Amino acid sequence: MAQTLSLTAPFSQPSLGAALRRAERPNRLRALALALPALLFLLVTFGAPIGLFLTTAIDNPEVHETLPETLRALDGWDEQATPGEEAFVALAADLARAKDANTAASLGKRLNYESAGMRSRIMSVVRHLGNFEDGALAPQFAALDPVWAGTDIWAIIKRNATPVTPYYLLTAVDLGQDGAGNIGRVADDQAVFLDILGRTLWIAGLVTIATLLLGFPTAYVISLAPERIAGLMLLMVLLPLWTSLLVRTTAWVVLLQTDGVINQLLLGLGLTTEKLQLMLTRFGTVTAMTHIQLPFTILPILSVMKSIPEGQMRAARSLGAPSLSAFWRVYAPQTLPGVAAGCLMTFILSLGYYITPALVGGPRDQMLSNFIATYINRDLNWGMAAALACLLLVMTLSIYLLFLRLVGAERIKLG
Repeated sequence: MAQTLSLTAPFSQPSLGAALRRAERPNRLRALALALPALLFLLVTFGAPIGLFLTTAIDNPEVHETLPETLRALDGWDEQATPGEEAFVALAADLARAKDANTAASLGKRLNYESAGMRSRIMSVVRHLGNFEDGALAPQFAALDPVWAGTDIWAIIKRNATPVTPYYLLTAVDLGQDGAGNIGRVADDQAVFLDILGRTLWIAGLVTIATLLLGFPTAYVISLAPERIAGLMLLMVLLPLWTSLLVRTTAWVVLLQTDGVINQLLLGLGLTTEKLQLMLTRFGTVTAMTHIQLPFTILPILSVMKSIPEGQMRAARSLGAPSLSAFWRVYAPQTLPGVAAGCLMTFILSLGYYITPALVGGPRDQMLSNFIATYINRDLNWGMAAALACLLLVMTLSIYLLFLRLVGAERIKLG
């Protein structure tokens, strides 16, 4: 017995597991080497640009780089009274250099985000630098604008002394800082972004529900249809995916406009006595988005339905279960992985919609992505655009992780 134990001891389970891992290591390394080019490509063309863009949500170079002397003069200032003469002298010197470097406008634009009128005040000082007389500069600054004799404008400059700022991220959730740096909710007439975020989630939820209500029975009919008919029906489902998103959205503009096809049809059938306002409405936005997202909900559900044996329903009915009861108690629960995958995909994709709400929706139907595009294309405010993108990304990841926790990753099937 002792001899037997000594022979089997080297082949214990941990040693066997380690040996198997060592044996599989070359295969894993080869698999990693094959996937490495694709991973590097995604990192360079996708991960790095997005990461650099999102960092602009906290980037704050304008004040830090343009007003170094002013920031040193304000170091130690108690913010209780107007800074001393040295702060005005330093500001004049910094703005003179900014004028030569053509950076005064960007400085004023950055400060204008936090206090309306700052850009015009900065540019006014830049224009009058050559007219300043010898002597104290504080009264001459105050003569241009009395705000220079106060503390608020200097507190804003001092608060932006660091190369990073929470301003954009706080603004994205309707928060702000006062002169003392305390964080609080902004005024009601300026609190818009949480409302926009709620609207985005609401529209995405409506589209998800609509696609599920339309997509589930469609997938069920396709799964039961004969092979040739099912192929034709599946082609009709896939056909919109082969058409440009812009073309599909423009088609809905034609259908929904006041003199469009839908209104003409309703009037011709006598269902309405006057033309309905379908364009620039929430109804139009949700309808167009539902049509575009429908294939993304149908395909995962259909894939799961195809894998369910047909004999299960017949067996349930043969055991005495009514058809409706057999469907909901035997068939429907098995489709939940496809339903979960389709709804999750549709909801996440709907969060980032831009073209469809912009063309079909009204002012109260614009989603978060529309405001990101506006800040980039019209206002050139990359920091605010990046902050809203961070908000949308965090919200999307949170919903995805919550969904995985409630449903389970093993129950989601994309195909």
